[in-house]
Amino acid sequence: MSEGDYLLGTRDDEIARLGLQHRVWRGEMLAGFRAANFGPGQTILDVGAGPGFATADLAEIVGPSGKVIAMERAPNFVAALSARALPNVEVRATDIVEQEYGDAIADGAWTRWVLAFLANPEVAVANIARALKPGGIAVFHEYLDYEAWRLIPQPAEHRHYRDLVVKSWRDSGGEPDAALPLPGHLSAAGMELVSMRPMVSIITAYDPMWQWPASFVATNAWRLHELGYCTAAEAEDFATMLDRAGPGTRMLTPVVAEVIAVKL
Repeated sequence: MSEGDYLLGTRDDEIARLGLQHRVWRGEMLAGFRAANFGPGQTILDVGAGPGFATADLAEIVGPSGKVIAMERAPNFVAALSARALPNVEVRATDIVEQEYGDAIADGAWTRWVLAFLANPEVAVANIARALKPGGIAVFHEYLDYEAWRLIPQPAEHRHYRDLVVKSWRDSGGEPDAALPLPGHLSAAGMELVSMRPMVSIITAYDPMWQWPASFVATNAWRLHELGYCTAAEAEDFATMLDRAGPGTRMLTPVVAEVIAVKL
C-alpha cells in the first residue's frame, strides 16, 4: 500500500462506498450522538474522519458556536474533507496513532470502524482520552463479531470471501473485532465504560441495509485481488455473489458494538 493509503483503499470508488455506508448507518450514529449528549457549542473530535460524511453531521449538531476537529491522514480523504469548506470544521492531516491531539481540548469524540485497522488501537484510545476534558464522552462503533456475517443458507464462496477479508485485516496488523479489547483500552486510558449496545440484523435483499455489504463486496473483491489475496476470476465472482443470492436468502450482518465511555 502507498503512504497514507488504507487497507480498503482511498480512491473515488471507496469514497462513494463510504457515502452509501454512512447513509445506511446514519440513524445508528445519530442515536449514539444523542446518547452522548453531543450538542450546540461543543468541540467534538472526529477521529479517522475519512472523507467527512460524519464530520458534516457533527458540524450541524455543534452549530456555529461549536467546532469539529476532523483528523485524517489519507491525502485523498483530506482533500474531500477540505472541499466541504465547513466553517466550523478544523481539518487536521494527521496520523491518529503517531501524533497526539492535544490536552483537554474537546467535549466529545467519535470514531467508527477505525480501530479495527490499527496495529496499536490502544494508542489512539489514549490520545482520545488525553484530548477530552474531564467528563467528556467518546462514542465508538466497532465490530464485535465480524465472522458472524453469513448468508442463510451459507454458500462456500461467501464464507471464503469473508475469511479472506479477515485474513487481510489481520495480516496488515489490524483486528476486525476491535470492540472486544476496547473496554480494557478505555480503562487503561483513564476512561469509564458507560454503555455497550449491539447492532445486528437479519435482512433480505429488499432491505436498504443489504446495500451496505453489497457495495463492500463489489469494491473490496477487487481490492483483495490487488493485494494478492485472490485471482481476478475469484474477484469477479466475489463481486457479484450477493447479486446472485436466491429469493429466499437472508443475511446475518456482522455484529457491531456501540461503546460509550466518559473521561474521568
